[in-house]
Amino acid sequence: MSDSSPPPSSPPKPAAPRAVRIRAADVPGTAPAATMRLNKRMAELGLCSRREADDWIARGWVRVNGQPAVMGQPVAANARIEVAREAGQQQSLQVTILINKPVGYVSGQAEDGHEPAVALIQPGNRWAECNSRMRWGFEQLRGLAPAGRLDIDSIGLLVLTQDGRVARQLIGENSEIEKEYLVRVSYGAETVNVQAAFPRERLALLRHGLSLDGQRLLPAQVDWQNPEQLRFVLREGKKRQIRRMCEQVGLFVTGLKRVRIGQVVLGNLPIGQWRYLGAHERF
Repeated sequence: MSDSSPPPSSPPKPAAPRAVRIRAADVPGTAPAATMRLNKRMAELGLCSRREADDWIARGWVRVNGQPAVMGQPVAANARIEVAREAGQQQSLQVTILINKPVGYVSGQAEDGHEPAVALIQPGNRWAECNSRMRWGFEQLRGLAPAGRLDIDSIGLLVLTQDGRVARQLIGENSEIEKEYLVRVSYGAETVNVQAAFPRERLALLRHGLSLDGQRLLPAQVDWQNPEQLRFVLREGKKRQIRRMCEQVGLFVTGLKRVRIGQVVLGNLPIGQWRYLGAHERF
Protein backbone atom coordinates (compact mmCIF):
# COMPACT_ATOMS: atom_id res chain seq x y z
CA MET A 1 0.00 0.00 0.00
CA SER A 2 1.50 3.24 -1.09
CA ASP A 3 1.92 6.13 1.26
CA SER A 4 -0.42 8.86 -0.06
CA SER A 5 0.26 11.39 2.68
CA PRO A 6 1.55 14.77 1.39
CA PRO A 7 5.24 15.50 1.76
CA PRO A 8 6.16 17.65 4.70
CA SER A 9 6.02 21.37 3.78
CA SER A 10 9.08 23.60 4.05
CA PRO A 11 9.10 25.95 7.01
CA PRO A 12 7.76 29.43 6.06
CA LYS A 13 10.38 32.07 5.27
CA PRO A 14 10.55 34.97 7.67
CA ALA A 15 8.99 38.20 6.31
CA ALA A 16 11.45 40.75 4.96
CA PRO A 17 11.96 43.60 7.43
CA ARG A 18 10.10 46.84 6.52
CA ALA A 19 12.37 49.78 5.84
CA VAL A 20 12.20 52.30 8.65
CA ARG A 21 13.73 55.78 8.49
CA ILE A 22 15.48 56.41 11.77
CA ARG A 23 16.05 60.02 12.65
CA ALA A 24 19.05 60.96 14.72
CA ALA A 25 16.67 62.26 17.38
CA ASP A 26 15.26 58.72 17.75
CA VAL A 27 18.61 57.23 18.66
CA PRO A 28 19.79 57.71 22.25
CA GLY A 29 22.86 59.84 22.55
CA THR A 30 22.59 61.47 19.10
CA ALA A 31 21.44 64.85 17.92
CA PRO A 32 19.52 65.65 14.72
CA ALA A 33 21.68 66.85 11.83
CA ALA A 34 21.31 70.60 11.21
CA THR A 35 19.37 71.39 8.05
CA MET A 36 18.28 74.47 6.14
CA ARG A 37 16.06 75.18 3.17
CA LEU A 38 17.64 74.22 -0.12
CA ASN A 39 17.37 77.70 -1.64
CA LYS A 40 19.14 79.22 1.36
CA ARG A 41 21.89 76.61 1.20
CA MET A 42 22.43 77.25 -2.52
CA ALA A 43 22.71 80.99 -1.87
CA GLU A 44 25.09 80.32 1.02
CA LEU A 45 27.30 78.29 -1.32
CA GLY A 46 27.36 81.20 -3.79
CA LEU A 47 25.57 79.25 -6.51
CA CYS A 48 22.77 81.78 -7.00
CA SER A 49 20.23 83.89 -5.14
CA ARG A 50 17.33 82.29 -3.23
CA ARG A 51 14.84 83.47 -5.83
CA GLU A 52 17.02 82.09 -8.60
CA ALA A 53 17.34 78.78 -6.72
CA ASP A 54 13.55 78.48 -6.53
CA ASP A 55 13.32 79.08 -10.27
CA TRP A 56 15.92 76.40 -10.99
CA ILE A 57 14.20 73.92 -8.67
CA ALA A 58 10.86 74.55 -10.39
CA ARG A 59 12.51 73.92 -13.78
CA GLY A 60 14.00 70.63 -12.59
CA TRP A 61 17.59 71.87 -12.84
CA VAL A 62 18.63 70.90 -9.29
CA ARG A 63 19.32 67.49 -7.78
CA VAL A 64 20.13 66.70 -4.14
CA ASN A 65 22.09 63.55 -3.44
CA GLY A 66 21.21 62.34 -6.91
CA GLN A 67 17.45 62.92 -6.59
CA PRO A 68 15.34 65.71 -8.16
CA ALA A 69 15.00 68.61 -5.72
CA VAL A 70 11.66 69.71 -4.29
CA MET A 71 10.65 73.30 -3.51
CA GLY A 72 11.23 74.10 0.16
CA GLN A 73 13.27 70.94 0.70
CA PRO A 74 15.44 70.88 3.85
CA VAL A 75 19.03 69.77 3.26
CA ALA A 76 21.99 68.96 5.48
CA ALA A 77 25.23 70.90 5.18
CA ASN A 78 26.95 67.91 3.59
CA ALA A 79 24.22 67.29 1.00
CA ARG A 80 25.48 66.91 -2.58
CA ILE A 81 23.82 69.61 -4.67
CA GLU A 82 24.08 69.36 -8.45
CA VAL A 83 22.96 72.02 -10.90
CA ALA A 84 22.14 71.36 -14.56
CA ARG A 85 24.15 72.92 -17.35
CA GLU A 86 21.11 74.97 -18.41
CA ALA A 87 21.29 76.92 -15.14
CA GLY A 88 24.88 77.92 -15.78
CA GLN A 89 24.04 78.96 -19.31
CA GLN A 90 21.18 81.13 -18.06
CA GLN A 91 23.44 82.68 -15.43
CA SER A 92 26.16 83.51 -17.97
CA LEU A 93 23.71 85.80 -19.77
CA GLN A 94 23.00 87.89 -16.66
CA VAL A 95 24.56 91.34 -16.61
CA THR A 96 25.98 93.64 -13.95
CA ILE A 97 26.05 97.31 -14.84
CA LEU A 98 27.92 100.22 -13.24
CA ILE A 99 26.45 103.71 -13.54
CA ASN A 100 27.56 107.12 -12.35
CA LYS A 101 24.22 108.18 -10.89
CA PRO A 102 23.37 111.88 -11.21
CA VAL A 103 21.57 113.98 -8.60
CA GLY A 104 17.79 113.73 -8.92
CA TYR A 105 17.59 110.01 -9.69
CA VAL A 106 16.56 107.43 -7.13
CA SER A 107 18.34 104.09 -6.81
CA GLY A 108 15.26 101.84 -6.86
CA GLN A 109 11.64 102.28 -7.87
CA ALA A 110 10.40 105.67 -9.08
CA GLU A 111 9.11 107.81 -6.22
CA ASP A 112 7.75 111.34 -5.75
CA GLY A 113 8.05 112.04 -9.46
CA HIS A 114 11.75 111.14 -9.59
CA GLU A 115 12.99 108.64 -12.16
CA PRO A 116 14.93 105.52 -11.18
CA ALA A 117 18.56 105.20 -12.22
CA VAL A 118 17.68 102.19 -14.38
CA ALA A 119 15.93 104.61 -16.77
CA LEU A 120 19.41 105.75 -17.82
CA ILE A 121 20.44 102.26 -18.94
CA GLN A 122 19.92 102.87 -22.64
CA PRO A 123 22.26 102.29 -25.60
CA GLY A 124 22.89 106.03 -26.06
CA ASN A 125 24.18 106.38 -22.47
CA ARG A 126 26.71 103.57 -22.68
CA TRP A 127 30.20 104.91 -22.01
CA ALA A 128 32.27 105.05 -25.19
CA GLU A 129 35.24 103.57 -23.31
CA CYS A 130 33.33 100.52 -22.06
CA ASN A 131 35.51 97.67 -23.36
CA SER A 132 33.08 94.81 -22.65
CA ARG A 133 32.15 92.62 -25.61
CA MET A 134 28.63 92.34 -24.22
CA ARG A 135 26.00 93.51 -26.70
CA TRP A 136 23.13 95.63 -25.46
CA GLY A 137 19.65 94.14 -25.44
CA PHE A 138 16.40 95.20 -23.78
CA GLU A 139 16.17 91.79 -22.09
CA GLN A 140 19.02 93.03 -19.87
CA LEU A 141 16.56 95.35 -18.14
CA ARG A 142 14.45 92.40 -16.97
CA GLY A 143 15.12 91.88 -13.27
CA LEU A 144 17.89 94.49 -13.25
CA ALA A 145 17.93 95.84 -9.68
CA PRO A 146 20.20 98.06 -7.57
CA ALA A 147 22.60 96.26 -5.26
CA GLY A 148 22.63 98.99 -2.64
CA ARG A 149 21.32 102.54 -2.31
CA LEU A 150 22.61 105.96 -3.24
CA ASP A 151 20.61 108.97 -2.05
CA ILE A 152 18.68 111.08 -4.55
CA ASP A 153 20.95 114.05 -3.81
CA SER A 154 24.17 112.02 -4.11
CA ILE A 155 26.18 111.05 -7.17
CA GLY A 156 28.61 108.30 -8.01
CA LEU A 157 28.97 104.57 -8.37
CA LEU A 158 25.76 102.55 -8.33
CA VAL A 159 25.62 98.84 -9.17
CA LEU A 160 22.61 97.37 -10.99
CA THR A 161 22.56 93.62 -11.51
CA GLN A 162 20.53 90.64 -12.67
CA ASP A 163 22.92 88.32 -10.84
CA GLY A 164 21.78 87.25 -7.38
CA ARG A 165 25.34 86.26 -6.46
CA VAL A 166 26.50 89.85 -6.95
CA ALA A 167 23.56 91.23 -4.99
CA ARG A 168 24.24 88.87 -2.09
CA GLN A 169 27.91 89.80 -2.08
CA LEU A 170 27.17 93.53 -1.92
CA ILE A 171 24.05 93.74 0.24
CA GLY A 172 23.69 90.34 1.87
CA GLU A 173 23.34 90.26 5.64
CA ASN A 174 26.95 89.15 6.06
CA SER A 175 28.44 91.51 3.47
CA GLU A 176 31.61 93.34 4.54
CA ILE A 177 32.35 94.99 1.19
CA GLU A 178 33.88 98.45 1.62
CA LYS A 179 32.21 101.50 0.10
CA GLU A 180 34.28 104.67 -0.33
CA TYR A 181 32.84 108.20 -0.50
CA LEU A 182 34.13 111.73 -0.99
CA VAL A 183 32.05 114.11 1.12
CA ARG A 184 32.14 117.91 0.86
CA VAL A 185 31.11 119.57 4.14
CA SER A 186 30.68 122.87 5.90
CA TYR A 187 30.92 123.58 9.64
CA GLY A 188 28.72 126.39 10.85
CA ALA A 189 29.62 129.43 8.75
CA GLU A 190 32.94 127.87 7.70
CA THR A 191 32.89 126.55 4.12
CA VAL A 192 36.51 127.01 3.02
CA ASN A 193 38.95 125.78 5.67
CA VAL A 194 36.60 123.37 7.43
CA GLN A 195 39.43 121.06 8.49
CA ALA A 196 41.04 123.75 10.65
CA ALA A 197 37.77 124.72 12.32
CA PHE A 198 36.45 121.22 12.99
CA PRO A 199 37.41 119.77 16.43
CA ARG A 200 39.59 116.66 16.29
CA GLU A 201 37.57 114.88 18.95
CA ARG A 202 34.51 115.11 16.69
CA LEU A 203 36.47 113.54 13.85
CA ALA A 204 37.25 110.67 16.23
CA LEU A 205 33.51 110.27 16.87
CA LEU A 206 32.88 109.92 13.15
CA ARG A 207 35.38 107.09 13.08
CA HIS A 208 33.77 105.25 15.96
CA GLY A 209 31.29 106.16 18.65
CA LEU A 210 28.07 107.16 16.90
CA SER A 211 24.75 105.32 16.78
CA LEU A 212 21.85 105.43 14.33
CA ASP A 213 18.37 104.01 14.81
CA GLY A 214 19.37 102.77 18.25
CA GLN A 215 22.30 100.72 16.91
CA ARG A 216 26.00 101.34 17.38
CA LEU A 217 27.73 101.95 14.04
CA LEU A 218 30.67 99.85 12.93
CA PRO A 219 34.10 101.53 12.92
CA ALA A 220 34.66 103.66 9.81
CA GLN A 221 37.69 105.16 8.13
CA VAL A 222 37.25 108.94 8.06
CA ASP A 223 40.04 111.33 7.03
CA TRP A 224 40.42 114.73 5.44
CA GLN A 225 40.93 114.56 1.68
CA ASN A 226 41.39 118.34 1.52
CA PRO A 227 40.29 121.25 3.79
CA GLU A 228 36.65 121.05 2.57
CA GLN A 229 36.27 117.35 1.85
CA LEU A 230 36.26 114.16 3.94
CA ARG A 231 36.92 110.61 2.73
CA PHE A 232 34.64 107.97 4.28
CA VAL A 233 35.11 104.19 3.99
CA LEU A 234 32.17 102.21 5.38
CA ARG A 235 31.33 98.51 5.69
CA GLU A 236 27.61 99.10 6.25
CA GLY A 237 24.92 101.14 4.54
CA LYS A 238 22.14 102.54 6.68
CA LYS A 239 19.74 104.99 5.06
CA ARG A 240 21.43 108.38 4.56
CA GLN A 241 24.13 107.18 6.94
CA ILE A 242 26.91 109.63 6.14
CA ARG A 243 24.63 112.68 6.17
CA ARG A 244 23.15 111.64 9.51
CA MET A 245 26.58 110.91 10.98
CA CYS A 246 27.78 114.36 9.95
CA GLU A 247 24.70 116.03 11.44
CA GLN A 248 25.48 114.45 14.81
CA VAL A 249 28.88 116.18 14.94
CA GLY A 250 27.76 119.55 13.55
CA LEU A 251 28.80 119.11 9.92
CA PHE A 252 26.53 119.82 6.96
CA VAL A 253 27.01 117.77 3.80
CA THR A 254 27.05 119.90 0.65
CA GLY A 255 28.09 117.13 -1.74
CA LEU A 256 28.50 113.35 -1.64
CA LYS A 257 30.06 111.08 -4.25
CA ARG A 258 30.63 107.32 -4.05
CA VAL A 259 33.89 106.43 -5.78
CA ARG A 260 34.49 102.76 -4.94
CA ILE A 261 32.67 99.55 -4.02
CA GLY A 262 35.05 96.80 -2.96
CA GLN A 263 37.77 96.63 -5.62
CA VAL A 264 35.64 98.30 -8.33
CA VAL A 265 36.20 102.03 -8.78
CA LEU A 266 34.14 104.73 -10.46
CA GLY A 267 37.18 106.01 -12.33
CA ASN A 268 36.47 108.29 -15.28
CA LEU A 269 32.92 107.08 -15.90
CA PRO A 270 30.98 110.29 -16.73
CA ILE A 271 27.87 111.32 -14.80
CA GLY A 272 24.73 109.76 -16.27
CA GLN A 273 26.64 107.12 -18.24
CA TRP A 274 27.08 103.40 -17.63
CA ARG A 275 29.28 100.44 -18.47
CA TYR A 276 29.25 96.68 -17.99
CA LEU A 277 31.22 95.12 -15.16
CA GLY A 278 34.26 93.65 -16.87
CA ALA A 279 34.81 89.90 -16.98
CA HIS A 280 38.08 90.41 -15.06
CA GLU A 281 36.58 92.65 -12.36
CA ARG A 282 35.65 91.38 -8.90
CA PHE A 283 34.12 93.26 -5.99
